[in-house]
Amino acid sequence: MALQPDDVLDACGLPCPLPLLKAKQALARLSGGQLLEVMATDAGSWRDFETFAENSIHELVAREERGEIYHYWLRKGAEPTT
Repeated sequence: MALQPDDVLDACGLPCPLPLLKAKQALARLSGGQLLEVMATDAGSWRDFETFAENSIHELVAREERGEIYHYWLRKGAEPTT
């Protein structure tokens, strides 16, 4: 996969729900449209990131499993204007 992330989060070794919580914190530091790559070893993160993207303004662009490490690419959604 040739995605170029704007930031990378290594959440390997963290138990559920920490990979998702750390990803939310990392997304908060990005601007709308930027891409975050997350690496995690928690098997539950596969479902967690899918559900998170379905229920948020952020997009799960891609995900893949490489050995025991799960890789996720999240694109930060644009904040609604008021």
